[in-house]
Amino acid sequence: MAHRWKNDLTRNDTTPEGLFFNRRKLLTGVAAGTIAAALPRGAFAAGEDLEPNSWEQITGYCNYYEFGTGKDDPAKYAHMLTTDPWTITIDGMVDNPGDYALSDVLSQMTLEERIYRFRCVEAWSMVVPWNGFELADLLTMAGVQDGAKYVAFETVYRPEEMPGTRFPVIEWPYVEGLRLDEAMHPLTIMATGVYDRPIANQNGAPIRLVVPWKYGFKSIKSVVRITLTHTQPPTTWKKANHREYGFYSNVNPNVDHPRWSQATERRIGDGFFAKRQPTLMFNGYESEVASLYEGMDLKANF
Repeated sequence: MAHRWKNDLTRNDTTPEGLFFNRRKLLTGVAAGTIAAALPRGAFAAGEDLEPNSWEQITGYCNYYEFGTGKDDPAKYAHMLTTDPWTITIDGMVDNPGDYALSDVLSQMTLEERIYRFRCVEAWSMVVPWNGFELADLLTMAGVQDGAKYVAFETVYRPEEMPGTRFPVIEWPYVEGLRLDEAMHPLTIMATGVYDRPIANQNGAPIRLVVPWKYGFKSIKSVVRITLTHTQPPTTWKKANHREYGFYSNVNPNVDHPRWSQATERRIGDGFFAKRQPTLMFNGYESEVASLYEGMDLKANF
């Protein structure tokens, strides 16, 4: 399709699988609460000798409050979540509203369209080889109507399968949102796997949003509803603390979090005492996405 993003990242740019998955190890040198930013291309050499982590380590340290606030809670309880079959409801300002079976959606996406390697951010900086497809393709399938300006997302909410939802840690269900042009950008994908494996339940199975120029809390997990609307939708963390979490969540070294600076970041594997380096605007995707925010005050719209 004409809107395809031309990926210039290679397998050599990918964060080694052991470092990507072993959150316990990699976060020992990161201050609590710090959100790191962009990983430059080629930050990891192909010859690094890293022993792959076990499956227990890979899936043992996660943020997924629906299963508990402890980092190991999702690994303990996420097996309770039923992920097959899976249906996504698409509604609002679309020509073809309805319940879309994930299996049917995936059957319409080719393998070429489903491999991406992005610099990504959550509580670390890395390059991740996601398997997925462009969100734009799904929205086109649904038929976006004139006048739609935003895309709202909702995480599955099943208290009987998600013990964390028994506590009012945040408002359930978890919700997120994008502006329509952000959602239609070819860098925005719906991920269904990583390292050529299906996403584990505790990591957002069977399908999650990935927007690589935004911070990780914008990557909503286990999506069951997508709604097209003309008004800006609520987002979970903005509702929880609008002073700290704005709607846009763009990686911007010029906007400090109220409790820490976002001007520098530490690469995974460099160690706690390694020299920090400047955070890249839009997580290194400035040339691809800066035009989306032309004329906007990005300090006011953080």
